[in-house]
Amino acid sequence: MMNVGLMDAATRLAAQLFLTTVPLFFALGAFAPDSVRSRMMSSLRTTFGLNGASGQQVQQVLQASRGAHSLQQTVGVVGLLMALISATSCSRVLARVCADAWALGKAPSRPSAWRWLLLIVCLVGFLLVQGLLRTGFGAGLWLGVPLTFLAGVLVWWWTQHLLLVRRVAWLPLLPGAVLSAVAMSTLSLTARLYMPNALNRTLQDYGSLGLVLTGLSWLIVLSAAITFGITLGAVLAQHPPLQPLLNAPRDTGTPPGPAAPTAGSADAPDAAAPDPDDRP
Repeated sequence: MMNVGLMDAATRLAAQLFLTTVPLFFALGAFAPDSVRSRMMSSLRTTFGLNGASGQQVQQVLQASRGAHSLQQTVGVVGLLMALISATSCSRVLARVCADAWALGKAPSRPSAWRWLLLIVCLVGFLLVQGLLRTGFGAGLWLGVPLTFLAGVLVWWWTQHLLLVRRVAWLPLLPGAVLSAVAMSTLSLTARLYMPNALNRTLQDYGSLGLVLTGLSWLIVLSAAITFGITLGAVLAQHPPLQPLLNAPRDTGTPPGPAAPTAGSADAPDAAAPDPDDRP
């Protein structure tokens, strides 16, 4: 588990998530239909409890194209490309976290870029429906909380399988998906209690920079929870009692090393060569 470097991996993941989120929000505000922008704002309010000045700041970004088209002209194609590039970088960092959790080396073949883009599209879609899931489609939290948890399990189960390029079977990835979903569900519930006051207070004291610092701090906590969940899930899956149940590869405790030299290779010792000290 120490091979992953929990905080180092979490910090890198948080930085990439931040660099992905900012241009994506501007791209959504510039190009997305009104229904998509309204759904995103509703999900953000439900998840983080946005209100007051901080909610108005986020709404101005997402609803900017209702006024002049200056944002659309500023962001344009270049801004959208920056969002896509940042999104693929985020996917690569998360893929590295998954591979390190299972002590896997580089994939035999380079993963296709469509996997990284597909992951970001699905995560954005998952964020869009958070408002509906959290409210249980209008039924209340008694249905919304388990629905959010089950959806999180499915998303993180599929995410690991996608980024590991099928090098690990489905069942061994389940503990990591469950732990990640538990961590995210807990953080989403506590976010409604902490984030509104923190965002409004830092916005009042430090302006827009306060929103950036608070959002980045929350992303670091979120990234640490995801990294820890995926890594701990891999550790549990490779040891009893889960290892035989999930048919997971057993952790031998030794990192994979270079292959032993074969007979006849340049690195193989020459058994027939006499020791110089044995010569008369």
